[in-house]
Amino acid sequence: MLDWSDTTPNNDPKKTMPAGFQKEAAPADTTGLGEIDRSGGRVSVDDKRMINCRADVNQLLPLKYKWAWEKYLSGCNNHWMPTEVSMQADIALWKSRDGLTEDERLAIKRNLGFFAASESLVANNIVLAIYRHLTNPECRQYLLRQAFEEAVHTHTFQYIVESLGLDEGELFNMYREVPSITDKAAWALKHTQNLENPDFKTGTTEADQSFLRDLVAFYVVFEGMWFYTGFAQILSLGRRNKMVGIAEQYQYILRDESIHLNFGIDVINQIKIENPHLWTKTFQDELRGMIKEAAELEAAYGRDTMPRGFLGLNAALCEQYMHFIANRRCAQIGLSPVFAETENPFPWMSEAMDLKKEKNFFETRVIEYQNGGALTWE
Repeated sequence: MLDWSDTTPNNDPKKTMPAGFQKEAAPADTTGLGEIDRSGGRVSVDDKRMINCRADVNQLLPLKYKWAWEKYLSGCNNHWMPTEVSMQADIALWKSRDGLTEDERLAIKRNLGFFAASESLVANNIVLAIYRHLTNPECRQYLLRQAFEEAVHTHTFQYIVESLGLDEGELFNMYREVPSITDKAAWALKHTQNLENPDFKTGTTEADQSFLRDLVAFYVVFEGMWFYTGFAQILSLGRRNKMVGIAEQYQYILRDESIHLNFGIDVINQIKIENPHLWTKTFQDELRGMIKEAAELEAAYGRDTMPRGFLGLNAALCEQYMHFIANRRCAQIGLSPVFAETENPFPWMSEAMDLKKEKNFFETRVIEYQNGGALTWE
């Protein structure tokens, strides 16, 4: 990984001591809510850490991990809201007797049911677990942006369900009623429940590995693997000019999720660099087992959502795609592959991530932003 450390000089006498004589800094307050140390020195880049901080987590500058700040800026530049996308064509197609096959309708509803709860599960993990234990302010800044984007994604599924006149209870409760969706949610939740325990703290090898395991579960698996079957299904329909409003919104979500994924991978790899003792052969084998199990759960979900498939897409192709994605994710965090080498059956998915190739977002908006000059303060 590239070293983005600043080289700004400082006058801290500790930094002028010969190598081998520098005293290890005492652990800092990881919450940022502790009592203020009135005699505390200014933060040095070298004292910043991803976990188990030694520096004040309230001091953003100087930046150490510029990639985190750049992702925060990218997220802000990609801002969008679901209500800016027209649903008129989707509504007409959904109400049409012959507009969609029953298999296509099932896939759409299963998709909405999975994503509706999943975005909330991811947001809960960020707020209750990751933000608390990731002790770097620039990374926390990005997490705040990501948490907002998860809220926008949940809003998206509310907007779609309301627009199409779907049964709200059925869609938003699928994660408790449809086994293939429940199995994935339950798998993910077990990696949060320990970390959100108020007594859980990082600082030991076991605890730090638990936190790293949680990051892999949510960034690599949940957002980096499990969302991609749904993306492929809906964007495949959009490529055939069906449910184009939903497809457009999924495309914006995919753009957001690609940054979420890359942020998570950078965090995982940076923690590995700073804590190489965590990356044992046993731990790597455990993570590979997690990823393989997750791919199998996703294959079951694909068979459930597409029992017969539809034009250009079926459960077998989605399983092949998941094997391709799983191996790719392993490579990104330094693990050996878990499946035999396979080709990507959906090469067009890479193009779907680049919105500029498809359209100018601001030419498709259906409402105007309310800017500061238009606000009234009564």
